Amino acid sequence: MMKEERLEDKTAAEEVSVRDQVMDVLRTCYDPEIPVDVYELGLIYDIQVKENNHVHVLMTVTAPNCPAIETLPAEIKDKIERIHDVSECDIEITFDPPWDKDMMSDVARLQLGFM
Repeated sequence: MMKEERLEDKTAAEEVSVRDQVMDVLRTCYDPEIPVDVYELGLIYDIQVKENNHVHVLMTVTAPNCPAIETLPAEIKDKIERIHDVSECDIEITFDPPWDKDMMSDVARLQLGFM
């Protein structure tokens, strides 16, 4: 049993590592109209690292008619799939709940002069 527990711990540690790498990559992706990265802006609702390091990102954009919806998900997918340990990435766009300024981190608020 001890050996199985260690394997499970290793898998959990690997998942955290991949998740951390994904979060780092997301901090390099910017909404073209707002000079803040998508993670701090609150556009990322969920990150799941599944079997075989398949990454699923649930995200939104600032408004349904935002022009970034055409390019931003593809940029994010491309950058995440460049992470060595990631086998594949899929991006799911949602508008539920709709994004609003309260979803921004304090870092984003500070960068945009809201604090």
